[in-house]
Amino acid sequence: MRASDADRAAVMQILEQAVGQGMLTLDEYSERADVVLAARTRGELDTVIADLPHVRRQVVPAAAPEEVRSWMSSITRKGQWTVPPHLRITTRMCSTTLDFTAAVVPGPVVRIDVDDYCSSTDMILPDGATADLNGVHHLGSSMSVKVPTAPTPAGLHVVVTGRVRFGSLTVRHPFGATLRRFLR
Repeated sequence: MRASDADRAAVMQILEQAVGQGMLTLDEYSERADVVLAARTRGELDTVIADLPHVRRQVVPAAAPEEVRSWMSSITRKGQWTVPPHLRITTRMCSTTLDFTAAVVPGPVVRIDVDDYCSSTDMILPDGATADLNGVHHLGSSMSVKVPTAPTPAGLHVVVTGRVRFGSLTVRHPFGATLRRFLR
C-alpha cells in the first residue's frame, strides 16, 4: 500500500520519541529519517520502526503543528517559553525572533515549517545546537546558517522546512558564543 504524507509524519514522530527515550542515537535517527522521506510504501516505513518496542502496527497521523501567524508586526519568543515539537510560522512583512537558549524543549529534535513573505526570521540556538535548513526554498531572499548542520548526540537539532520569499532567515548562536568557546 502506498505511503501518504501523514504516514511519513507519524513514523517521523515515532523516531523522534525513540530518540527522546534514548532508544536511538541522532546518527541512527538521521539515517532512518532519510529512509522515511524516500519511502513510497507503508512496508518501507514499517521496516524503519520494526525494532522499536512501542510501535503500533497501524500508523497513526501525527498531531497538527502549533501555528503562529502574523501580518505586519513582530513576534518574539524568548526566556522560558515552551517549544512545541512541531511549529509552523506564517508571516507577512514581520520581524520574528525565536530564542531557544532558555526555552523548554520537548525533545532533541524540533521541526519548524516557515511560510515567510517579506519578513525576517532570526533563530537563536543554545551552544551545541545544530540546524538543518536544506528543506527551505527561497526566492529573492537571504539565508544565513551560523551553526553546525550535522546533528550531535547531546544537543538540540532544529529542522527547518518551508519557503522564504523576499525575506531573510538567520540561524545563529547567541552573540559572544564564539568568544566564550575560544576562551575555554
